[in-house]
Amino acid sequence: MSIGKYEIFHTVVELGSLTKASAALNISQSGVSHAISSLEKEMGFSLLSRNKTGIKLTVNGERMLLYIRDILYINEKMRQEAGEIKGLEIGIVRLGSFSSVSAVWLPGIAKKFMEQYPHITVEIMEGKQEELGQWITQGIVDFSFMLLPAAESFEVLHLKRELFFCVMAESHPLSEEDSIYIELLKDEKILLQNSTREIMYKLFKGKKLTPDVAFHLEDEQAIISMAKNGMGVAILPEIALHSIPKGVKILPLAVDEESVWIGIGSLTLKHLPPAAEKFIAVATLWLNDHYLKRLS
Repeated sequence: MSIGKYEIFHTVVELGSLTKASAALNISQSGVSHAISSLEKEMGFSLLSRNKTGIKLTVNGERMLLYIRDILYINEKMRQEAGEIKGLEIGIVRLGSFSSVSAVWLPGIAKKFMEQYPHITVEIMEGKQEELGQWITQGIVDFSFMLLPAAESFEVLHLKRELFFCVMAESHPLSEEDSIYIELLKDEKILLQNSTREIMYKLFKGKKLTPDVAFHLEDEQAIISMAKNGMGVAILPEIALHSIPKGVKILPLAVDEESVWIGIGSLTLKHLPPAAEKFIAVATLWLNDHYLKRLS
């Protein structure tokens, strides 16, 4: 069984289509189909079921996919190690991210990385916090930027602590305050982000209050728009406030000890492929230049 067949099978599964895999791999659809059939023949059972809606992994296919992902991961890592030995900086970095990091951090980090390592390919997958964890576990990404704490099975690197802010319409009565104490929000409609709502519930509970939550959403721009239109007071971490429209007031939440960390999560940070290690090193330096030095 060749690595090539594993790569074809993995691409078909990831894209959910023989046609899409054919285009992505730049080989004919019949070539993709032949490779899958050959792999199934060598294994002795079906890996994919085909119907009018597309392709789907069989139960046995799901079991084999776990090993095939491991094999491809080790193969890519070996290829990068060989390149290191020969003095070449090659490889692929597959990373996960969420919308705020993608908008605020990644443009600068990716630019710096690509300037230093022009022959390393960067692939970014953006998703919700639950999806990021799943992609790490499934081996779809090498690591992911995420809100911490993360799952206990992950190794994590803390990057930056984020304080919380209240977002409201400029016409809101609380907009005249210098900062917002939780007690001031007891009679307000609250807008929360799914990824940080547990922290907020804990904060309210600590003050013996129950928040009147109007909406739980993930997209920070949608939450800010609702706040602007008087639908409630939003509570968001600082990184989510990168694009604020007119007519909105931002005030710090007067509870400095309540915060969330943004960091990197992975199944292992000690044995990542060289390209992934390089990307994390560049990300750390970029954050130090743009945030930590500014705060010191």
